[in-house]
Amino acid sequence: MATKTKTTTKKVPAKKAVAKKPTSETTLKASVYTAAGKETRTIDLPGEIFGLSWNGDLVHQVVHAMRANERTQTANTKDRSEVRGGGKKPWKQKGTGRARHGPSRSPIWRGGGITHGPRAERDYSQKINKKMRVTALYTVLSEKMRKGQVLFVDDLGLSGKTKDASKIVSTFATLKGFEKLAGKKSVALVTLPTKDVVTFRSLRNLPQLALEVVKDINPVDLLESRYLILVKPEESIDIIKSRSEKRA
Repeated sequence: MATKTKTTTKKVPAKKAVAKKPTSETTLKASVYTAAGKETRTIDLPGEIFGLSWNGDLVHQVVHAMRANERTQTANTKDRSEVRGGGKKPWKQKGTGRARHGPSRSPIWRGGGITHGPRAERDYSQKINKKMRVTALYTVLSEKMRKGQVLFVDDLGLSGKTKDASKIVSTFATLKGFEKLAGKKSVALVTLPTKDVVTFRSLRNLPQLALEVVKDINPVDLLESRYLILVKPEESIDIIKSRSEKRA
């Protein structure tokens, strides 16, 4: 009698789809608005700046290092050589029945020096590689773009008066997704390609805005603000893009 043999087939696990990294050829579309809140045109955004996937570990590492670099050591204690006075022995070496002691500035005495206390020489700074810093910046920009929190504006056309600037911000608050601009909390970072004294003078007194030149923006500033308003987008994007070229 013939016997049947069981044949077993191994299941081959399906290959995971690997997302392609955005390249310089990858482009995104974005609308550009006027100071009156009207959409005028669309622009192409480079994928290597506004199309990166989120990397929380990288962003955390860069932000933590940047905040540490801003930290200054203020606490400073004096050791026994720096405390004033106390050169004399409190009592003679022998004959008193008490334990022998040296100067009263010793750390074991009240008012004496401090042992292993905090010193002003402590350095909290951490090194950040240029590639990591730039990639973290692009990652945060991409995340804000994904959430619809980036507003591209042709030109603000301000005259130096805060009243006119307030009207423009109120107009932007009517756009979908930017309603929180109507409040008084600091929620938006306005960036300019170059420092314009008139524009800075117009916007600096508005509590909901923070001002910065494009070349100086960093992940910390972007994460502290809900929105990013890029003025003169083509010129600003070229400046942001040049930061990756410098790291090469």
